Amino acid sequence: MKISKLIYLISSVFFTVNVFAQIDGANLFSTDQVVSIELDFPQSDFWQQLQDNYEDIDVNGSVYIPANLTLTDLTGTYVFDSVGVRLKGNSSENHPGDKKSFKIDLNRFITGQDYDGLKKLNFSNCFKDPTFMREKLFFDLCRERGVPAPRANYATVKYNGEDWGFYTLIEQIDDQFLDWRIGDDSGNLFKAGSNFGGGDGEANLVYLGLDQSLYESSYELKSNQETDDWYDLIDFIYFLNSSSVAEFESDLPYRLDLPSFLSSIAFNNLFSNLDTYTMSARNYYLYHNMVTDQWEWIKWDANETFGSYAFGVQTPMTSLPIDFYEGERPLLERVFESELFMSQYTSEICLLLNTVFNPAYLNPVIDDYKALIEEYVYADNNKMFSNNDFTTNIESNLGGGGGTIYGLKSFISQRFDYLSSAVDCSPFASLDDYESEQISVCPNPSADVIMLKGSIEYPMQYSLFGVDGKLIFDGVLNDLNARIDISGLSSNIYYLRLGNKSIKFVKQ
Repeated sequence: MKISKLIYLISSVFFTVNVFAQIDGANLFSTDQVVSIELDFPQSDFWQQLQDNYEDIDVNGSVYIPANLTLTDLTGTYVFDSVGVRLKGNSSENHPGDKKSFKIDLNRFITGQDYDGLKKLNFSNCFKDPTFMREKLFFDLCRERGVPAPRANYATVKYNGEDWGFYTLIEQIDDQFLDWRIGDDSGNLFKAGSNFGGGDGEANLVYLGLDQSLYESSYELKSNQETDDWYDLIDFIYFLNSSSVAEFESDLPYRLDLPSFLSSIAFNNLFSNLDTYTMSARNYYLYHNMVTDQWEWIKWDANETFGSYAFGVQTPMTSLPIDFYEGERPLLERVFESELFMSQYTSEICLLLNTVFNPAYLNPVIDDYKALIEEYVYADNNKMFSNNDFTTNIESNLGGGGGTIYGLKSFISQRFDYLSSAVDCSPFASLDDYESEQISVCPNPSADVIMLKGSIEYPMQYSLFGVDGKLIFDGVLNDLNARIDISGLSSNIYYLRLGNKSIKFVKQ
C-alpha cells in the first residue's frame, strides 16, 4: 500500500512556492504583473538635479533627491513620503532622451521606511532591448533552476504626473535578498565593478597581492563596510590563481557553491550573456555565505543577453563554443581545463538544453510575456525602439547601424540547433527529464546523508548516477527509512533518479 506523505523542511536552502509567497517582496514579485509608480518631486528643477547627481558621491554614497511615491500593485495602492531617487546604470545611460534607469531608496530620508520589507527598487530602461523581455526572462529562468538571481517584474512610471516610460522592475541585491535566497546576511557581499571609461578595473579574479587597495577599483564591498575586511575575498582569489590542479579540484566545491556556479555560467553561455565575468568582468556579485563557508555567485544586470554584448567577437552569438571567454578569467579557465569540472559543466549545458533552453519550452513563455506587456510597450512614447521593432524582434533579428539585435525566438532556435550538434550529450542522456520543482534533495550540498522534501509517495525506488550517467547504486525509500547514505561517495555532482525524474545534488 502506498502512503502519501508531504514533508516540509523549511531549513533547506531551497524554497517551495508556498514559502516563497511569504518572503519580503512577494507583493511585487511573486506574480507577473505591471506595477504603477508615480513620483512627485517638490523641486522644479528635479530632472536637472538627477542628472547633476548621476556620478556624485557624498559621505552616504550616491546622492539621492527626495520625492513622494505612490505605488500600486495587485494588492492595492500605497503612498510614501520622501523616498530617495537617483539615476543609475552604465551603458543604459546612453538611452536616448530622458528615459534613464533609476533607483528608489525608501529608507534614504525616513529611517525604517520600506514596502513589503524592501528598501530599494531598481528600474531598468531596457536599453538595447526592443522586446523588454531579455532581463526578466533570463533572471526568471536562472531562479527556477536554483541560480541566485534577483526577481524581476514590470512597472509604468510617471514623474510629476507625466508619463516617463515602461520599465523592468529589478530586485535589489542586499540583506533582504540574502535573507530569502541564501539564508544568511552576515557575510561579505562584493559587487563586481565597472570597467568603462577609465573607471574601475576588471573584476576578473586575478590575484594582485595582499594589499586590499589593489582590488578596490575592481570590486565594491556592499556589506560590513565598517569592518571593511577583504581578506576572505583576497584569499579566495589567491586560491583560484595559485592552487595546484589537485588542490583546485578537491577544494573548489568547499569554497564555492559549485553546482549553482556551473548552472550560472551555463546560462551565460546558452544566452550569450557576455556582459558579465565571461567577457566584461563585471555585473555579478560574490557573497561569502557564513553558514556554509562557501562563496555564492549572484546574477546581475542581464539586459544584454541574447548576444547583445559582442564588442569585437567574430563568432556569431548563436555559435559560441561552450567554453568561450575572453581575457584573463582564472576561474573559468581552470574550470574548463579540468576534466572533472568540464564534465559537470557539460552535463549542466545538456540538462538545460533538454529542459528549459529550447523553443518548445521558451516560445510559450515569451508569448505569455508579450500578452502581459504589449499594451504598455505600445503606450511608452519614450522607448528606444518602435512598436514594430517590439513585435518583430520577438520573432526575428533587427538590423541597422548598431549591428544585429538578435530576435528572441530566432536566437533560441539557432543557438539550440548549434549546441545540439556541437555538444555530445549522449553520456548524460539518462538525465534528460530532470525536474526540481516538486521534489528536491536536502541538505544540498551534503557530506553524509541526503533526504527528500516535497510531495513523496512511499515506498519509492531510487537510483543514483554520476555526472557520466553511470549507475552507482540504487535502493528503496520508505516512510521509516527516508534517508540515503552518501558518506562513501567522493566529492562531486550526482543525480538522484526518482521514477522518470532526476534531481541534481553535490556531495561535499
